[in-house]
Amino acid sequence: MDCVRKTLAVLAVVVAVTGPVAGQLAAAEVSSKKPKKLNVLFLVCDDLNCDMGCYGHSQVKTPHVDRLARRGVRFSNAFCQFPLCGPSRASFLTGMYPDQTLVLRNAIYIREHIPNVVTLPQMFRRNGYFATRIGKMYHYNVPRHIGTSGHDDPYSWNQTFNPRGRDVDEEPKIFSLRKGQFGGTLSWLAAEGTDEEQTDGIAATLAIKKLQQHAKSGTPFFLAVGLYRPHTPYVAPKKYFDMYPTESIRVPKVPKGYLETLPPGARKTLLRKKDQVNLPDKLARQAIQAYYATITFADAQIGRILDALKETGLDKNTVVLFTSDHGYHMGEHGHYQKTTLFENADRVPLVIAGPGVTAAGGTHTGPVEMVDFYKTLADLCGLEAPGTVTGVSLVGALKDPGKSIRTSALTQYASGYSLRTTRYRYTEWGEEGQGGAELYDRDKDPAELINLAGEARMKAAQAELARALRQRVAEARKKPAGLVQIRFTNRRRVR
Repeated sequence: MDCVRKTLAVLAVVVAVTGPVAGQLAAAEVSSKKPKKLNVLFLVCDDLNCDMGCYGHSQVKTPHVDRLARRGVRFSNAFCQFPLCGPSRASFLTGMYPDQTLVLRNAIYIREHIPNVVTLPQMFRRNGYFATRIGKMYHYNVPRHIGTSGHDDPYSWNQTFNPRGRDVDEEPKIFSLRKGQFGGTLSWLAAEGTDEEQTDGIAATLAIKKLQQHAKSGTPFFLAVGLYRPHTPYVAPKKYFDMYPTESIRVPKVPKGYLETLPPGARKTLLRKKDQVNLPDKLARQAIQAYYATITFADAQIGRILDALKETGLDKNTVVLFTSDHGYHMGEHGHYQKTTLFENADRVPLVIAGPGVTAAGGTHTGPVEMVDFYKTLADLCGLEAPGTVTGVSLVGALKDPGKSIRTSALTQYASGYSLRTTRYRYTEWGEEGQGGAELYDRDKDPAELINLAGEARMKAAQAELARALRQRVAEARKKPAGLVQIRFTNRRRVR
């Protein structure tokens, strides 16, 4: 525990902001014949699923991400490693699986468990980039930590910004299923005022200013912008709510007796918040309306940032990666929010555009993982990822979307591990499935409502999927060479 306390003491130190060094322009002139470093714009929404225009949703309006997809490559089957904010973010920012980071819940500073890790932005810093964080990138308790550094990692950044908007001040106006509770409870507000007054609007304004500064200085940058929406509470200006009349909202239906077809572990994930299961129709429509409104609001802020990128001319030399930390249920399986091993919670949007992406407008349909971000960005920028990174590069798919990258994607939650192949989703609960299994044929059952595990006709397919899953789990548990791991019982940290 002394080691943990020392780590936390170090994390409390304020990291000094480093500016351009003297003589930078002269150095640039001397090395003018060298290829110019590519910049990175890393955009992450919070709790965003694939209910978006470019992913085929017929109702949700996301014109700016759609525009990004037209000049980049869209990954239609990208999956998180853990359907919860803290573990997922620790995973993709290190390029390692949750069983390697040991971050298996929220409210954890990553260096409590892996003190010598080199994070994705930290790697860019070591290679001469100016790394900036705006908003939420590592775990934050939302909305409690808005305006603070949350559980951020100071070693990752040269500079950080913690925007705080009127959405925080207006919390008393927010409707919640549980009065006074917002972050883990369905809650929403059609707010007065402008986009720019909201926390994410302020984040976009800060990002625009930072891009303008980099355009003038020429300093290579890794700019990470983490928006809070559409995480609960679903807060956005009222005009976005007006785009989605409640009478136009479709509420997913769940077959009678469905829960009885599931293993206890899966059933528990769907019932963990009983006041948010199978909501009354009117309330469900209001919740879905609010979620859609905040998606479109977040998209508008992404659009402001992308417009600035183009106006400064930086778009020609900047790789853009857009994603979320995990998926999200809005009534599917009777469940709302995240923390399941179904497609709704595990699938994430992923669009990559910019230099090195030669298949503009293409779609890669094979399974990929969020741990792959690290090597992909390193490869695009001509950098070498550290040996601890266990993901693979997606660059091949950025040049040829038909190129095979992976045959499966692995996601874990609680005692369960889930394998997603092109056709099947196979999940085991407990060690080697001792707590039961689920098998879904997504070609015939894309909603994953018919559990085929244990059926005689699926015996051979299930055996092969079980073998593949257990192999993937064993690989994801391997300790990367040179990584220090500190194991201790996770303690609940309120703030």
